[in-house]
Amino acid sequence: MVRDLAGTTALVTGAAKRIGRAIALALAREGADIVVHYSASQKAALDTCREIETLGRRAWPIKADFAGGRPAGYEGLVEKAGNLAGGLGILVNSASIFPASTLNNVALKDFNESMELNAWAPFVLARDFARLYGKGKILNLIDTRVTGYDWNHAAYIWSKHVLMAMTRMMAIEFAPDIAVNGISPGLILPPPGKDEKYLLEMGKTVPLKKLGTAEEVAGAAVFLLTSEFITGEVVRVDGGRHLWEYTRGPHPD
Repeated sequence: MVRDLAGTTALVTGAAKRIGRAIALALAREGADIVVHYSASQKAALDTCREIETLGRRAWPIKADFAGGRPAGYEGLVEKAGNLAGGLGILVNSASIFPASTLNNVALKDFNESMELNAWAPFVLARDFARLYGKGKILNLIDTRVTGYDWNHAAYIWSKHVLMAMTRMMAIEFAPDIAVNGISPGLILPPPGKDEKYLLEMGKTVPLKKLGTAEEVAGAAVFLLTSEFITGEVVRVDGGRHLWEYTRGPHPD
């Protein structure tokens, strides 16, 4: 049975900006209170909290830096967020990094940083959520390119492949009281260092010949987090971009 999220509190990592913010606002519109995690974007996080409050929901900003080998940033974050908000029913792992690297120049440092922030930290948060609360919903943000590869962001895509495997393994391990799902966005927002023109050019390679929006991803998040009979699923919000790998070989990123 599908239900709304009234009476539920969600911790959304990376909720100050971009897709994380859109998901936080969408969950608030469905009745959830939100713990807004951020790293450096304090002003944006406070703005997100204020917008959530205008929707009639409660919001709490919480700062934690996951990067640079700082496990103290994510270890204990679920417990801190729960203490702040009086408990959690949802965890959304949206925070990530997107550094450029190729097979020719990727270094162990690149691998470790991407793996820690994009895969290990979400896993630790999810494991802590399961241990502390024993029931609820977990949602991981992956990437449509895990269908194949991203040759210009090697360490990043390796970490997202790992997160997808973790998502499916956790769906089995944490069942029946915790559902674990993922979303794989496609061309939604320009990556750091790129502009809208870059994204529009890339949009020509999408079967639907258009770009998506953060709100489209947020809508998928609401769908998964209000379902009572879906777990271990990874929903692609990409206009069919994942099909490229099956029809034309590696995507020209």
